[in-house]
Amino acid sequence: MNIRENEDILIGKIKYTNVWPVFHYFEASRLPLPASLVTEVPSRLNRRMLEHTLDLSPVSSFSYGYGSEELLLLPDLSVSTDGPVHSILVFSRKPLKEIRNGTFALTNTSATSVNLLKIIMERAYEGKPTYWDSEPVLEKMIENSDAALLIGDHAIQASWKDHGYIVTDLGEVWREWTGYSMTFAVWAVQRSLAEQYPEFVSAVCEAFQTSKAKSLSNLKPLADEAMTQIGGTASYWNHYFHNLRYDFPEHRQAGLALYFAYARELGLLDHEVRMNIWNDNKLIRVKE
Repeated sequence: MNIRENEDILIGKIKYTNVWPVFHYFEASRLPLPASLVTEVPSRLNRRMLEHTLDLSPVSSFSYGYGSEELLLLPDLSVSTDGPVHSILVFSRKPLKEIRNGTFALTNTSATSVNLLKIIMERAYEGKPTYWDSEPVLEKMIENSDAALLIGDHAIQASWKDHGYIVTDLGEVWREWTGYSMTFAVWAVQRSLAEQYPEFVSAVCEAFQTSKAKSLSNLKPLADEAMTQIGGTASYWNHYFHNLRYDFPEHRQAGLALYFAYARELGLLDHEVRMNIWNDNKLIRVKE
């Protein structure tokens, strides 16, 4: 892919709070080549990365797996947890084990969480549910379903309501079942862009790492902004951001590799995923 003449390099930004630390102090205007941000829900960013109409972006982990042959991972960046994630939630009237053959309404805004639910229901609980896609509106989703999956800020806001549903955190279930952390999103760049403009990709990586470090050293600006835009309390948002993990060391890579292996077993992916991490125009292949 050659950069479109007279057009900015396009950098995606997920339209959820979970990526805020990486983007809060990130300024596209300070990069060495003209660039601009495209803010969308994960599913739209995923689709644009796979269609090559977006150059660099956080993507759902599953979508990276789907398009891994043409994408490279940026180093030490992810949205992961070592247990509960608080924003990947299933709402149901009965425990998931009791409805393992039931009907599940799925959010249409992300791929990783949808397929994580399928892996858990069909491998951990040995069920065979029926799934259907829905706009992320809890009451409409669960009206004719046994359970509903919400992610991101939709899940957070629904978890605050007194609706009486059982709330199951998929990050927590994955950890208890596998012993691994779960990586929900990674940062990816088009392989062709990285080969053509390595200095630019290096500058982007440095800017993301700087924003991440500055944000995590003082979460008050992020918590204040979250309260203004979404609601909640300072203590909730401080805990939420502290709980998320934005690095991507080997043990998280191993957890994601297991997720990809299960996805292939279930036929959700049709190929083995090789995780290649960009580093100063050199590739680091994740140990399988």
